[in-house]
Amino acid sequence: MDVTLHLAQDPEADALLGRSPLAALVGMLLDQQIPMEWAFKGPATIAQRLGTDDLDAHEIAVHDPEAFAALLSQKPAVHRYPGSMAKRIQQLCQYLVEHYDGDAEAVWKDAATGKELLTRLAELPGFGKQKAQIFLALLGKQLGVQPPGWREAAGSYGEPKSFRSVADITGPESLAKVRAHKQEMKAAAKATKTTGK
Repeated sequence: MDVTLHLAQDPEADALLGRSPLAALVGMLLDQQIPMEWAFKGPATIAQRLGTDDLDAHEIAVHDPEAFAALLSQKPAVHRYPGSMAKRIQQLCQYLVEHYDGDAEAVWKDAATGKELLTRLAELPGFGKQKAQIFLALLGKQLGVQPPGWREAAGSYGEPKSFRSVADITGPESLAKVRAHKQEMKAAAKATKTTGK
């Protein structure tokens, strides 16, 4: 895995996401309740604070929980909720160590079908169905991981030329389109809530 992603909109952070399967998973895990760029810059910030140039599932899994939470809480914090996200990242890494010998790429490397890959992603701590579908779409659209049926398994996120999620962001222009789509979805949800329909 060595591609250029543009999710953090920061060259160093994006380079890490493109070469490190674990960094990409951690970025996806962090991508909630904060701006996307902030979430996907998180893995590079964590690696830097750990004094390394990559993330290691084995190392993070056994890291002292309080020290790891403090690491994420340092200013600028890695997330709006650094304590709970530190716990989630450690749970993710512990799961990867237990089920995949700490190799994040093994989650998708030998998946025979899109459906199997979606199941594996949805089993990861902190990944619900929607997050799993978005990450599956990212794998398929930008990282060349395309087992048979991957688009169908990713649902609407797998549609070509859609601008629904991080899977579709390749630069500032597509980022703006994804932001616009998200705002439309929020407005529609708000309108539905107001009218009760």
